[in-house]
Amino acid sequence: MAEPPDWIRAAREQWHWRGHARPPFADEPAPGQTSVWDFPRPPQLAPDTREVIVRWGELEVACTRRAVRVLETGHPPSFYLPWADVARHLLQPCAGSSFCEWKGPARYWSLVHGGRSLAAVAWSYPEPLAGAEALADCVAFYPTYLDCTVDGHAVVPQPGGFYGGWITPELAGPFKGAPGSAGW
Repeated sequence: MAEPPDWIRAAREQWHWRGHARPPFADEPAPGQTSVWDFPRPPQLAPDTREVIVRWGELEVACTRRAVRVLETGHPPSFYLPWADVARHLLQPCAGSSFCEWKGPARYWSLVHGGRSLAAVAWSYPEPLAGAEALADCVAFYPTYLDCTVDGHAVVPQPGGFYGGWITPELAGPFKGAPGSAGW
């Protein structure tokens, strides 16, 4: 595996919290919970066989038991769903891009059906960086305007609007994205 360029290494080195020790402001997990502050950085990609469903109103957008969760310090996981388990005909590429120092260049997607659309509601990494290859054939959804469930549990969106983490009952925070968390 080739070494990343200096600018990516510099971006990766900025992170103080890396899952080695919980910060003093972290919530104590209740029995059966995991602290997002125990998640590593660089992120871990973990297969998840729970049933994940994404709905847009009455329309089922995705259903899978083959999700990949990205576990990253301070974040609720993002769930990446295989394109094969997504109603891909509902998704259209949209403007915009971003770059993650761990995952690579992101592409954004809008949901379109009939006369309605929901802009930039999903993203993917079609050409991920080394270590994130499992995301190449997957797409993730922002849960803010969708009904998302994990094994029947309703997902709460990660605060802040930029990140796409899914908060489920087994997680303890606080979660990056909330007011005052920019330096986390």
